[in-house]
Amino acid sequence: MAKKVAVIGYGAAFNMGRHHLREMERAGMVPTAVCDLDKERLKAARQDFPGIKTYTRVASLLSKTDVDLVTVITPHVAHAPLALQCLKAGRAVVIEKPMTITTAQCDRLIAESEKQGVLLSTYHNRHWDGHILKAMELIGSGEIGEVYKIEAHMGGWGQPREWWRTQRSISGGILYDWGVHLLEYALQILQPSELVEVSGYAKSGFWQDSLPYGDDTNEDEAQLTARFKDGRWLSLNVSHLDSHPKNERGVLEITGTKGTYIMHFDRFIIRKHEGTELTIREGKNAPSEGQKFYNNIAAALEGKEELIITPQWARRPVHILDLAVQSAQKGRAVPAKYA
Repeated sequence: MAKKVAVIGYGAAFNMGRHHLREMERAGMVPTAVCDLDKERLKAARQDFPGIKTYTRVASLLSKTDVDLVTVITPHVAHAPLALQCLKAGRAVVIEKPMTITTAQCDRLIAESEKQGVLLSTYHNRHWDGHILKAMELIGSGEIGEVYKIEAHMGGWGQPREWWRTQRSISGGILYDWGVHLLEYALQILQPSELVEVSGYAKSGFWQDSLPYGDDTNEDEAQLTARFKDGRWLSLNVSHLDSHPKNERGVLEITGTKGTYIMHFDRFIIRKHEGTELTIREGKNAPSEGQKFYNNIAAALEGKEELIITPQWARRPVHILDLAVQSAQKGRAVPAKYA
């Protein structure tokens, strides 16, 4: 029998609620309910999915429907409490990325999902983006030799937008939005051993007076470096202050013993030295296959496939981000407390 599904959050930005329900529908699941505080968004949901049930309270959705899976699509700070509420009700849960803001929140959710015996995952649909698929293919073939470091970056100079993603207590900080995507890409490629420590750095205050959040405004720029037990490392930089746009260098620079792979969204560049001669090769990326996320969720709920984006997988970038924030505040590297 097809699984019944619901979303918490049908916000207007990017039409995320509709996007999730359509992908679940394409995976053979049945959109059944929507919960949102905004009644206008619930009206939009009923227009998009005639006959769908709508609620303004999560408790009502859980008590009045028999949905099998709930996807949480809210600002980051609300991910953990809403997911926990659904897990305690015995429902499978998918959370929009990042899974949560802190490692402790991730661990609480993982423990509850194991206690209840229900699926828990995070919407890392970008696991199947065309640019990372192409990078995995070429790097996996030995194109650039042994990978030992990855530099990820995003942004440049410009005032950030006035919305919840710019308010630190709600978003987690400047690293949490694009950073969670870029870290997930990097961790796919590195497949590193145990995390040893994270160093975090941040510059704040430049854009603060232009926004209404005061001291709760996101950092203007932040950076982290993560060190792994096998000696490899990765760095992440996200900026609204750097006059040299990061995107000119791609979103990931992956360095190996035989060359460097520069990953853009639309193309890739491979720079290699053959003796003293530099060769440069460019090419187009593969098509994206993001639908595979919910295809796998549907199959996992039926017991037909193993879950690909496990909660432990989704926890890894959150732990790195969490430690980076702590490190920037303390002014020193912070050791990992978890593998």
